[in-house]
Amino acid sequence: MALNIKALLKNIVAYKASDLHLVSRSEPQIRIDGKLVALDMNKLDGKEIEEMCYTLLSDRQKKELEENKEIDFAVMFPDIGRFRANYYYTMNSELAAAFRIIPIQIPSLEDLNCPSIFKDITKREKGLVLVTGPTGSGKSTTLAAMLNEINKTEHRHIITIEDPVEFVHENQRSLFSHRNVGEDTKSFANALKYSLREDPDVILVGEMRDRETISTAITAAETGHLVFGTLHTNSAVQTVNRIVDSFEGPEQVQVRNMLATSLYSVISQSLLPKNGGGRVAIHEILINNSAISNLVRENKLHQIYSQMQLNQSKTGMSTQTQAMVKFLKANNISKEDAIRFSTQPQELINNIGI
Repeated sequence: MALNIKALLKNIVAYKASDLHLVSRSEPQIRIDGKLVALDMNKLDGKEIEEMCYTLLSDRQKKELEENKEIDFAVMFPDIGRFRANYYYTMNSELAAAFRIIPIQIPSLEDLNCPSIFKDITKREKGLVLVTGPTGSGKSTTLAAMLNEINKTEHRHIITIEDPVEFVHENQRSLFSHRNVGEDTKSFANALKYSLREDPDVILVGEMRDRETISTAITAAETGHLVFGTLHTNSAVQTVNRIVDSFEGPEQVQVRNMLATSLYSVISQSLLPKNGGGRVAIHEILINNSAISNLVRENKLHQIYSQMQLNQSKTGMSTQTQAMVKFLKANNISKEDAIRFSTQPQELINNIGI
């Protein structure tokens, strides 16, 4: 019997996987707890993948795929779930696809075992909050849980700008305006610019990809909005460096001054295998204060890390190493995985005494 895409996507749910990969000359593969596993099926060829995957595309999307050679979109099956999809071409112009499941039930901060400081962050009236980490580290899920907390507790207008829209929130106390880049707006930067005229209280920027988007996000935070965004960086200090380095010459001085006052928090997240199965999120947390603000303004970014280690009971800050040590003491993760995923492996080794 010929395979169909719905039958393959059901495997993600059945095996509690996160992703499905369809690549020519390979069996369909799913990612379980961060590891790829081949399904017990025949290898696919490019024609089979194309026939299955094209059934999910509109004529406009087919044209976009053929012109740009890749496309991002979201698709919903009421009896299966919601998925983020990416189609792309490989050698010999054969279509390939990656699907990631998006939970229909939006998790709470308690469901994700997030630190208590996360709730404090959601109660802010203004400021820039960045959730960072590598692809697949759960950034979107953490942001969805934070917006869910606002939705349950605050009367706010929340605008999300994503490519594509992932978590779809139902209005509770807050009002959501979901905007899909490519369909509802031409670009992140354009949507962010015009969002300031749409009476928002909270803005989610799905990805801060370019200088214009970063600049507008900082301005929005500076002018009285709570702005959430993501970057593909691995630590809080690297995140601040990446933002500053997106600008050139005299602009760097200006952006550091703006960032010193508008940045509220950087949460750098990584997902580690959990002892006994599953995965656990490790958070490095920077909360801006007068000391860190001065370091940003004076271009002493390399000193931020040591500042994050001070007065943590009062500030709620934590380095990745300190978070990992806590999880190691609780026997949630292995030493080997902690060292493998650490951004400061020697510091971690010194702390755990290997």
